[in-house]
Amino acid sequence: MADSALNPTSNVSAYYQTRSSQHAVVTSDWLAQAQAAVSRHTDDGDLLGSDGRAAAIGGRGEGSGKAFSVIDEFNSWRKQPDLAEAVAAIRALAAVIRTSEATTMMELEIELKKASDSLKSWDATSISLTAGCDLFLRYVTRTSALEYEDFNSAKSRLIERAEKFGEISCKARRIIAMLSQDFIFDGCTILVHGFSRVVLEVLKTAAENKKLFRVLCTEGRPDRTGLRFSNELAKLDVPVKLLIDSAVAYTMDEVDMVFVGADGVVESGGIINMMGTFQIALVAHSMNKPVYVAAESYKFARHYPLDQKDMAPALRSIDFGVPIPSKVEVETSARDYTPPQYLSLLFTDLGVLTPSVISDELIQLYL
Repeated sequence: MADSALNPTSNVSAYYQTRSSQHAVVTSDWLAQAQAAVSRHTDDGDLLGSDGRAAAIGGRGEGSGKAFSVIDEFNSWRKQPDLAEAVAAIRALAAVIRTSEATTMMELEIELKKASDSLKSWDATSISLTAGCDLFLRYVTRTSALEYEDFNSAKSRLIERAEKFGEISCKARRIIAMLSQDFIFDGCTILVHGFSRVVLEVLKTAAENKKLFRVLCTEGRPDRTGLRFSNELAKLDVPVKLLIDSAVAYTMDEVDMVFVGADGVVESGGIINMMGTFQIALVAHSMNKPVYVAAESYKFARHYPLDQKDMAPALRSIDFGVPIPSKVEVETSARDYTPPQYLSLLFTDLGVLTPSVISDELIQLYL
């Protein structure tokens, strides 16, 4: 398998090894709200099988006759280009429950914890991967009724909750797109940075709703993810203009709003995202332009960075097109931290949130 051949111990984050090729808070109340919000949209091609039902949880490891490996299961899900890395991990953890031969709840929880740790160590720099695993464990195992039931009933309930969590996580992108539509108005100009699947869904939904807008898209050096994003917009017949990254301040006076995704949403209400997000937010803030973040709740992470260096570095190789002398030091960090004071709103599957309420949502989850 090509994906499993990636070396997670290399000096380049595994997340960024694959990004160029394929680009929370969970409560019973949210579960009901999310179900209702997506009930009118059951045509998600990447979520539903040919019979219209949600894709079953399970991949190569289940029913294949070979020993189950959570990493192999994760990699088989990760091959789907429209499936987020965190959702692939959620699917893999659900498969752990289904294939487990544990005979007690304690054994099963230990097995889940080990599988979660294996996934998180696959790429320790991926914030969304870590957050997705933590949220899955918290949601699936958080029920006092389990300790009063027989094991088979308890395991069945865990499987049911795991499948529901996976389905709702997959549908988060559609919910966010629906919630954001009131903020996109006819004639507006939107600046985007890099390639974000959820931001693409937001703009795709706006285009389907016959809204008239244009997009300024940064090139997204050094991996040029903005090129791919502009290509996707062109397929939708959305007017798009490609910018070099250093032209953001030059063109900001044309912009009505900035839309970015996030690798992770942290406790402060700030975000960790592709390198360059922070400087775009600074320019937008200085010119009174709103900065909107579109991020799924499974990216809510228990981190509280104090500055740019206060997080594990995610490195990526950089090709400048010319030889670089060995004495020249090259900054290879792949992401930066944008503090909450430079963000206007966060569009999530939990609703439209201000940065200040993120910590409250996280507290509710981990009580």
